[in-house]
Amino acid sequence: MTAVPITGAAKLAEYAQAKAARKRREKVIEAILLLAACVSVFTTAGIVYILISESVVFFSAVPIWDFLTDNQWTPLFSDARFGIWVLMSGTITSSAVALLVAIPMGTIIAIYLSEFAGHKTREILKPVLELLSGVPTIIYGYFALLFVTPLIQKIYPGLPSFNILSAGLVMGVMIIPYVSSLSEDAMRAVPMSLREGSYAMGATRYQTAVNVVVPAATSGIASAYILGISRAVGETMILAVAAGMQPNLTFNPLEPAATITAFIVQVALGDLPHGSIGYQTIFAAGLSLFLLTLAFNVFGHWMRLRFREKY
Repeated sequence: MTAVPITGAAKLAEYAQAKAARKRREKVIEAILLLAACVSVFTTAGIVYILISESVVFFSAVPIWDFLTDNQWTPLFSDARFGIWVLMSGTITSSAVALLVAIPMGTIIAIYLSEFAGHKTREILKPVLELLSGVPTIIYGYFALLFVTPLIQKIYPGLPSFNILSAGLVMGVMIIPYVSSLSEDAMRAVPMSLREGSYAMGATRYQTAVNVVVPAATSGIASAYILGISRAVGETMILAVAAGMQPNLTFNPLEPAATITAFIVQVALGDLPHGSIGYQTIFAAGLSLFLLTLAFNVFGHWMRLRFREKY
């Protein structure tokens, strides 16, 4: 008669110990996950701190107004000029050419893989497509210089050997997997009930895909576009090889130009001493690139919120 309460008390104590141990493990796991999540925040904060602190040194010698309004970029010359819009124009133009290729092609491929391709076809095409993102960008650069540029020169003989157009076209091909993969995932996340309702109303597969699935997945598709934009703005080697690295203030894709990332590579090779104004330009240019990318991401976040509320 006395053994039952003791056994029950022992089981309660054992249960309490197990519950306490489980809570301790959960707290440890939560701490590890929080630390992992903070790594990206700390990394971003460190990058921003370095860019701002080094840019302050640069802007103490170069007025911000000259940096924003000068139409020449010759920081390595004896008569140095620091007009960031020379590099910004090349960055924006090359990114625009790349996005004119990547966004339509990536969206079309995503619609096909999500709504029309069979299971076996999707399992074959999607990995093959994603292999494009695994090719080193330096290979894309020489492909643009040695294959795409001569091909375009047959159509447009006056095209220079180094130009933004061929670099932008190849860069757009490289970005296609980023746009198509995320867009296809967003479309496949659309509930099947929406498709079935559209079919019940007599819509075709094409009408359902374009008029139902794509609008419902606009938030995810917008995220894919913003990722593509960020990838295009931050590309380096393709433009360094094929665009010429010539600092021209131009928005004409048929001309050579330099981009912010290509200039950073040029200066970071070690020809300039650390601490000189010429060397400090890479931090001012990097801060400009960071602000440009941030603006695109803020705009993309606003678009996601808007379309999420609408649909």
